[in-house]
Amino acid sequence: MISTKRLLLKLALSVAAVSPLAALAADASAPDQLIRQLSIETLEAVKGDKAIQGGDVNKIMQLVDTKVMPHVDFQRITSSAVGRFWRQASPEQKQRLQDEFKTLLVRTYAGALTQVRDQTIALKPLRAAAEDTEVVVKTEIRGPGRDPIQLDYRLEKTDGGWKIYDVNVLGIWLADQYRNSFAQEINANGIDGLIKALAERNAAKPAASAPKKG
Repeated sequence: MISTKRLLLKLALSVAAVSPLAALAADASAPDQLIRQLSIETLEAVKGDKAIQGGDVNKIMQLVDTKVMPHVDFQRITSSAVGRFWRQASPEQKQRLQDEFKTLLVRTYAGALTQVRDQTIALKPLRAAAEDTEVVVKTEIRGPGRDPIQLDYRLEKTDGGWKIYDVNVLGIWLADQYRNSFAQEINANGIDGLIKALAERNAAKPAASAPKKG
């Protein structure tokens, strides 16, 4: 159902490199500085955790779920990915879609955390006014011997601070990428069919990535 595995791997690696830390969120009022500060802290945490690098799936998923996901607006990103069908879903279906999509993203990010080694993040100048409540933070993920990965964030300012509601990897926004495959599933099997497909995918045993040598 979900295509472009290479794209998602790059997405996972990139988001892992910029996962938010709740303890720091209140100290970074500007969205670009929030991304920068959290990126540095998280990269250091991942690089120093031998269990994560060794493929401890449970610990990886716990890290992603507790550090990254609280700073993502799941209702907004899920409704955007589901597209026009979101309005047709019942409240129960909306909640189930949101829960399953969150689990899918957690597993996707967790599967790439073992590959984090020497990546660094470079922020581009933020083009936004002080009163803006929605911004795009543009960055690049860089590593020796690798092409830079374009990684842009859409963030919204909420009562709980800045929240990520979409991510752009190599010119493709996450919500747009999923919207196509979700629409195909819904057209074929309805909203409940999408929920079932996501649940089955999430129920599969996660496979840890092999630690990268060198």
